[in-house]
Amino acid sequence: MQQFDLLVSYDIETTTRAGQRRMRKICKLCKNYGQRVQYSIYACTVNRAQFEQLEAALLDVLDPNLDSLHLYTLPGGRNQCVRTYGLDTYLDFEDTLIV
Repeated sequence: MQQFDLLVSYDIETTTRAGQRRMRKICKLCKNYGQRVQYSIYACTVNRAQFEQLEAALLDVLDPNLDSLHLYTLPGGRNQCVRTYGLDTYLDFEDTLIV
């Protein structure tokens, strides 16, 4: 199954306990599919089924009246679509790892 790169960006209202719970749930979901590259941005490599599962799960948690969610697919992958300056903590788990 073909995989593609995805950026997940969100802004969750956190002035209430319910909002704080939603943010924790959103973070946990995103961590299951990728890695955090900014406070509210995750880089994920997913296949079509995983994308649909993640999208459905995020939309189930999101309060559309208070929160926002953006899903960006990166044609050509992260290396061709993203320019990074300064500290970059992204790890390519498909690349060779030296321990």
